[in-house]
Amino acid sequence: MNKFPVSRISPALNDPDLSVNIAGIKLRNPVIAASGTFGYGKEYRGLLEIAELGGICTKGLTLAPRPGNEGTRIHETPSGLLNSIGLENPGIEAFIEKELPALRELGPAVIANLSGSSIEEYAKGAALLDSSSIDMIELNISCPNVKAGGMAFGLDPEAAFDVIKPVRRSAPNKPLMVKLSPNAPDLAAVARACVKAGANALSLVNTFKAMAIDIRMRKPVFENISAGLSGPAIRPIALRMVWELCDAVRVPIVGLGGIATAEDALEFLMAGAVAIQVGSATFAHPPAMNEIISGIGDYMRQKGFLELRELDIRKNPGK
Repeated sequence: MNKFPVSRISPALNDPDLSVNIAGIKLRNPVIAASGTFGYGKEYRGLLEIAELGGICTKGLTLAPRPGNEGTRIHETPSGLLNSIGLENPGIEAFIEKELPALRELGPAVIANLSGSSIEEYAKGAALLDSSSIDMIELNISCPNVKAGGMAFGLDPEAAFDVIKPVRRSAPNKPLMVKLSPNAPDLAAVARACVKAGANALSLVNTFKAMAIDIRMRKPVFENISAGLSGPAIRPIALRMVWELCDAVRVPIVGLGGIATAEDALEFLMAGAVAIQVGSATFAHPPAMNEIISGIGDYMRQKGFLELRELDIRKNPGK
């Protein structure tokens, strides 16, 4: 439960401005539906006020359609969720033709999450998205659920640079946000390489590499052995990583990882994130993002903050 009561107060002259600008794209507020947890938006109609959201990240998109992983795909853990979906999606061309028009009508900014198994696949996918009506590309170089591509690019600064540079050339018209892997040995070095290669913003963290064993069957729960851990269990680690990267680079940081309440979101905003993404919490409680938006506004009213940037405790300590 939020510690800050949900309100539907009509905007007034002294109401806080929750809007945020990320690489030239203005969002009405800092709350974004995380990739892989919100489908293409339409799946949640009637379960929450979608139009109130700042943005929606699409499911991970690849150049060609993918069926996803076989076997178990979701496994609950204490305070967390393991997933091994495997980037199931219809392919970028089908997304643009069949899903994007309805997604645009929902209202929030549209952020297309782009994945791939090779530099060439990433670049070709980026070119297609660049000519579409999306607002921003979120480049996934960190997915731990696919054996080829994904995570390998996000672990090493040079590999990250090598994939981002051609994507930047292929998509010169769209802001590029790169989603980082928390599994990288030197995350700050990867982040700096991403910015050098042309990233306009960074989002972190993606899921942590983890696993589970079925003690009855005496075998790993997932076909791929490992899976991605999300949920409240990872939030303190994700928060620490966001704090550190806000010192390491000078581009907007979007924080995510176990955020479920306004209090959780405020921690990331105070750590320096300009916006946040919500994922696993939406499964358990679909209106969570609406409540987070209201809770952030209520907190700012209580403290007398008028703009989101005032929440950053390094830039505005002590209030």
